[in-house]
Amino acid sequence: MRWLAALLVLLLFAGPAAADELRPVSIQFEQSVGQQWRLSWKQPLSSPADDELLVPTLPRGCRMVGQPARDLAALALVGRANVACAGHVEGGEIGWPALAGNADAIVRIAPAGRPVQVYRLTTEAPTARIAAKPESAQVWRSYFRIGVIHILEGWDHLLFVIALVLLVARPWPVVKAATAFTVAHSLTLAAVTLGVTGLPQRPVEVLIALSIVFLAVELAKGERETLARRLPWVVAFVFGLLHGFGFAGALREIGLPEGEVPAALVSFNLGVETGQLLIIAAVLGLRALVERFAPTVEQAMLRIATYAIGVTGAFWLIERIAA
Repeated sequence: MRWLAALLVLLLFAGPAAADELRPVSIQFEQSVGQQWRLSWKQPLSSPADDELLVPTLPRGCRMVGQPARDLAALALVGRANVACAGHVEGGEIGWPALAGNADAIVRIAPAGRPVQVYRLTTEAPTARIAAKPESAQVWRSYFRIGVIHILEGWDHLLFVIALVLLVARPWPVVKAATAFTVAHSLTLAAVTLGVTGLPQRPVEVLIALSIVFLAVELAKGERETLARRLPWVVAFVFGLLHGFGFAGALREIGLPEGEVPAALVSFNLGVETGQLLIIAAVLGLRALVERFAPTVEQAMLRIATYAIGVTGAFWLIERIAA
């Protein structure tokens, strides 16, 4: 009965935890000539009825010229406007007026003839101060943080890594499997971002859910010798290619700063890997604690985790096929 109750709770909460829900507001503020700037922004919509176009807050002394243009994109509104600034914008602040909960925004500032600045806005820091001379590592730091947050809050990727660690169990094989997963999703992430290849996002999300179900089935087989237990790094590599398409979809929603694509891509990937290593260390550490202090319940806890992973993955699979 305890297992059934846990599964029912997971079913209730699995729905909102969709794939790659990294859909921040994206703001571009680019200098055209003199004190004339171009402002564009992409505002995700929570529902089709939520169609009010919000406007970024501009640095003091800057104002929009006329009314902003408005376009409808997939689950988002896109706004564009010309901006005139009385003097320099350095030291001024740009932000988004409606961040709430876990929402965030990415701001890209491109002064003419000077380095691009990229900032991540949160509910705690909803504005960014435009620097006269940005730090050289500013883009690296921003996209690294985005990568860490994405793997920790991207529930399907998170569940896949947890299932992989539970399946392999031993530290060194886990490291090899995680390395294969890293190499694979790095390849597809780079290929999609650089325009070499690509897949539609919906089939990718279906296959990612299927990868979670596959690992749950392998876990449910216990200690029986299976392909995933014999060659976990091969399984991790194959499914890592799929997850790389998912990461690319999330990164496409954010956008990459022109002229800084390699730095942003590498730092985002490093952030993903850092988050992945944190997950692996946490799962291995928790399992070691259970083995040491409560060995009699280890198998029961593993069985509950297996069913929970399988049910959640199956729910996502059905939901994404039906969507």
